[in-house]
Amino acid sequence: MSTGPGADSAPAPTTHDSRSTPEKTPPPGTRAKSSMFSSLKVRNYRLFFAGQVVSNIGTWMQRIAQDWLVLSLTGSATAVGVTTALQFLPMLLFGLYGGVLVDRLPKRRTLLVTQTSMAVTGVALALLTLSGHVEVWHVYVAAFAVGLATVVDNPARQSFVSEMVGPDQLQNAVSLNSANFQSARLVGPAVAGLMITGVGTGWAFLFNGLSFVAPIAGLLLMRARELHVVQRAPRGKGQLREGLQYVAGRPDLIWPIVLVGFIGTFGFNFPVYLSAFADDVFHAGAGSYSLFNTLMAVGSLVGALLAARRGTARMRVLIAAAVAFGLVELVAAAAPSLWLFALLMAPIGMFGMTVNVTANTSIQMGTDPAMRGRVMALYMMVFLGGSPVGAPIAGWITDAYGVRAGLAVGGAVSAAAAVTIGLFLARVGGLRLSVGWRHGHPTVRFVPRERREELTAAA
Repeated sequence: MSTGPGADSAPAPTTHDSRSTPEKTPPPGTRAKSSMFSSLKVRNYRLFFAGQVVSNIGTWMQRIAQDWLVLSLTGSATAVGVTTALQFLPMLLFGLYGGVLVDRLPKRRTLLVTQTSMAVTGVALALLTLSGHVEVWHVYVAAFAVGLATVVDNPARQSFVSEMVGPDQLQNAVSLNSANFQSARLVGPAVAGLMITGVGTGWAFLFNGLSFVAPIAGLLLMRARELHVVQRAPRGKGQLREGLQYVAGRPDLIWPIVLVGFIGTFGFNFPVYLSAFADDVFHAGAGSYSLFNTLMAVGSLVGALLAARRGTARMRVLIAAAVAFGLVELVAAAAPSLWLFALLMAPIGMFGMTVNVTANTSIQMGTDPAMRGRVMALYMMVFLGGSPVGAPIAGWITDAYGVRAGLAVGGAVSAAAAVTIGLFLARVGGLRLSVGWRHGHPTVRFVPRERREELTAAA
């Protein structure tokens, strides 16, 4: 289907100023009106969302089938780890360059290319597996190829959301994307398990390959004239350095990225923690490990839907959620029973998702659209790149001092980073802590320094 001329095909103006005003956000103290699914009223985003529902389920199916196939071929958990590393390695090596490309290119056409390449990879792996010719190096190559496509696909998808819905519905759309992914996390592995047991891993790969037809069709059916026009960055030297300098000069961008980096590196090492709690602490086996992950996914889904309901991304919500995330991890580290530990997985998932969605939205809303690809690439590189650094540290602490100590350290670092960054941002923003009474209840909040002085004088 012809997409016709529109926002994604028209060339951008040749002038560009990385310091131009970002998209408008609601004035401080106001609350954007939003319902939980308000962004789905936008036709283009509705098509995108529907395609992602199918594609995300396929992605989770392929993750499970891929690990199972490698384990079946090699009998080695190390080989499974190598496969995962190969899939994330391109993002660590080339993530920032992917952001530069995304800022130069039309997002919708870029996504058509990346989604098609991932579909071809899934189908090729399916044919090799179903024909009985698959070898472990084929899986390695496929994982690396998907990783290369993700280098461009990830920042393109993140920044394309604002072109579909505009600034007013951005948080709602980002939140629904997260809810979409978490829903697929609940459905995809279960379907993959049934398919692998019933007909084999090859069919799971085939489903994933064919699942990309849905998002590709959605992209083709979009009305280009209804997309929000954004300025694309012209080709030029030093654009990677320009993006880093842009973030470095913006405390409202760099500190949320730093906070997400701390939490992603030290607080999100759940594959290490949950398996050890299931095996070494509660001696309950794989069933409890699955229960922990399921409850965390449910909490994450709730967190994403609540973020969609709020409609605004506030820094205080980000800081409060990060502190709560760290504190609940500390409580979970000391949980005496399996069921209490399992129940705490839901709030951990909810607060963790609130941090992710709020940081994502506030960064997108505060960024010049022509710089958004580079900024979101940096954000995703920090968020995803934390695990390869933090997992070995978490594993060492767990081996040396026990898994309770490992989870407690992760929670303490997350909470301490949130408090430190929150106090710093309050100081930069000219705020002071105010403790008092309101309507017969104690209140603790940040207020402008001038108002604090007025309150002190009035007292």
